[in-house]
Amino acid sequence: MNKNVYLKRTSKKGLGVFAARDIKDGEIVESAPVLVFTPTDRKNLEKTPLSHYIYPWRSTRGAALAFGYGSIYNHSYSPNADWKQNFKTQCMVYRAIRPIKKDEEITVNYNGEPEDQSPIDWFEVEK
Repeated sequence: MNKNVYLKRTSKKGLGVFAARDIKDGEIVESAPVLVFTPTDRKNLEKTPLSHYIYPWRSTRGAALAFGYGSIYNHSYSPNADWKQNFKTQCMVYRAIRPIKKDEEITVNYNGEPEDQSPIDWFEVEK
């Protein structure tokens, strides 16, 4: 059980991941194991509701479904956390990129880099 975070319904984005305590800049929020899918599996998954919860898995060009809270972090162009893929341990690692206050929603940039402002065309971004 992760004592850093909890789930809560948001007003506009469905479920979100929130800080259960103050989290320091640079601190690992979660290391989520993943289930890795082949490129063929990825194409099939993209036709299902799971398409909103998978990440591209760069080492195989397939996809990964993060367990724990990993597939529930919401997107922001001004995120307070980032995510990195650890191919050796097959985990998604979520890390605070600034201090996060208790009960604040933890968000990541789905583009992969916190400063990347590229449009995301595979779902509707809340403004």
